[in-house]
Amino acid sequence: MRKYLLPATGNDYKANLHCHTNVSDGRQSPEEMKADYMAQGYSIIAFTDHDILIPHPELAEENFLPLNSFEVEINQPDVEEKSARKTCHICMIALEPDNITMPFWHREKYLFGNAVKYRDQVKFDESKPDYERRYTAEGISEIMRMGRDAGFFVTYNHPRWSQENYAQYSGYVGMNAMEICNFACCYEGYDDHNGAVYDDLLRGGQRIFCTANDDNHKYEDRFGGFTVIRADKLEYRTITRALEEGNFYASEGPTIGELWYEDGQLHVTCSDAREITLCKGTRRNKPIRGENGAPVNEATFPVVPEDVYVRVTVTDFAGNKAYTNAYFVDELMREDN
Repeated sequence: MRKYLLPATGNDYKANLHCHTNVSDGRQSPEEMKADYMAQGYSIIAFTDHDILIPHPELAEENFLPLNSFEVEINQPDVEEKSARKTCHICMIALEPDNITMPFWHREKYLFGNAVKYRDQVKFDESKPDYERRYTAEGISEIMRMGRDAGFFVTYNHPRWSQENYAQYSGYVGMNAMEICNFACCYEGYDDHNGAVYDDLLRGGQRIFCTANDDNHKYEDRFGGFTVIRADKLEYRTITRALEEGNFYASEGPTIGELWYEDGQLHVTCSDAREITLCKGTRRNKPIRGENGAPVNEATFPVVPEDVYVRVTVTDFAGNKAYTNAYFVDELMREDN
């Protein structure tokens, strides 16, 4: 039986799920950012200002959806030089439109930039003590768990810019997704194309999704990484449910059309590509290329139990990539039977 890994029907909504406005340390107001992104074909923005959850329901309209969200960072202690300090950044997107309560809040610490001006607007549970962040695998996993328990979609961000490596991120448990591409970090000279990190986490047993985002603070670091969410309508809970279910793909430019699994084979269609690659949980990757440099727009790959998981990377002629989520073979074959 054919199983669509991206829904066979629905609309594709272009989203930036990681950005910063002048509510924290970005240059643009939320209103300005909305206008500029809509002009580039975006329908969704998660306004993930640093350490502070400020919703923007006034920006919602028929063709635009703001998501309640924020970014939290946990910094390595006792390192005086900021640029040498390891840090872990995590985005949290509220699954429900009325969820505007900040989890793990501290009444005095952690805010910087313009966020300090908005401290009194934050809603939090006043019965709970101030939360102290800990830069340890246990401390970061606790924040991820607390975010999910509080009704947020949790994403691990830009490990290269953060100077984190396998020794750190392999111990993080509880994320829904990780950033496979962070455009602002790439623009600043960091190689935050993170397919290898995604594979590390998958091979470590985590069944998570991947997103691509701008993380924009300026004007130059925009429109380079996005997440395409496939859903029936541009309604808050419909969109966040699509995130929970993995009905999306990450991209730096190429588009993905159909993606399905049937009878031991994975099939994908896409925009003009130089290469379509099936990435696997073992050393069995398979690229498909057009003859004599011609574009390729579809591919079919055999899938066997030994592959562990499969995911597709589409590369266009400019070197930009689109990435599907990973799909574990035991789940595909269980449903196939």
